[in-house]
Amino acid sequence: MSAVTRLTLVTHAITDAVQAARFPADEPLNPRGSRSVGKAGGLPGLEPDVVHHGPEIRTAQTTHGLGLTGTSEPALRDLDHGAWTGRSMDELPPDQLMAWLTDPVYRDHGGESITGLIDRVGSWLTSLIGRGDRIVAITHPAVVRAAVLLTLNAPAESFWRIDIPPLTATTLHHRAPTWTLRTTAHDIIV
Repeated sequence: MSAVTRLTLVTHAITDAVQAARFPADEPLNPRGSRSVGKAGGLPGLEPDVVHHGPEIRTAQTTHGLGLTGTSEPALRDLDHGAWTGRSMDELPPDQLMAWLTDPVYRDHGGESITGLIDRVGSWLTSLIGRGDRIVAITHPAVVRAAVLLTLNAPAESFWRIDIPPLTATTLHHRAPTWTLRTTAHDIIV
C-alpha cells in the first residue's frame, strides 16, 4: 500500500495587477493583500511536513505572512504571459484575447500556453507521488486550475471555467493510483 500524499495549494493574496485585471509581473502584494494575509493568521489545522512557494515576490510574501517558511519551487511559477506582462486585458486586440481564452495551445504572445502550464504542473504533481507528506504550496490561480484539471482528467478547454480567487486553499490527496480533489477554492480567512 502506498503512502497518501496530501497537497494543499494556496493562492497568493491580492496584488495591484489582480485588482486592475492586468497580466502580472513579479510584483509584491498590495496593502489590501498584506492585510488579508495578516487577517488569515496562518493555516489553522494544517501542519505541513513540506512548504513550497512559487519563485515570485507575491508568493514568498504570502508564505511568510501565513507564518510559514518554505522553499522556492520553479514548477509553481505563474503562467508566463510573454509580451502581455504588465498590460491590461483591455489593451489587447480582441481577437488575440479571444484566441488565448479559447485555444489552450495559443502562445502568439510569446509566453506559455495553457497546455504547457498543465504539462509543467503535471510533472510536478507526479514528483510528489508516494512521498506520504503533508505539503502546502503557495502559488497562483493558474497553477491551481491546472492541478484541478489534471486531477479530474478534464480537458484543457475547461481551464477558464474554474474560478480560483486570491488567498484560497484547494486540497488534493494522492492515494494510488490517482489524485483526488478534496476541496477547492476554500477561503482561508475565517
